[in-house]
Amino acid sequence: MSKQTDVEIIEQIHDLLKRLVAPAVASHGGKVNFVSYASGVLRLQMSGACAGCAGAAATLKQGIESMMKEYIPEITTVEGEDDVVVNPYFSHDSVDSIPIKEI
Repeated sequence: MSKQTDVEIIEQIHDLLKRLVAPAVASHGGKVNFVSYASGVLRLQMSGACAGCAGAAATLKQGIESMMKEYIPEITTVEGEDDVVVNPYFSHDSVDSIPIKEI
């Protein structure tokens, strides 16, 4: 079996993200974006409801990493980072703008 190039591996990663990962995380309001791949390390960005979610680490390691390693043996680890632009939670300002009904 011939060794795949990084370009081929990245094409496979994009395909798996689109076909298998995106529908699963989208059902929970999340999104996973490709950041980079080099020397066996795949970096992904957790966005939408995944950004800052306590369960995102489990999704990343137990779900996405194990699946990626199964399909693409060249991947040795998957690392994640939160999308700092997306805030899936209410901000202080949005809570202050909710009118309070007097009783």
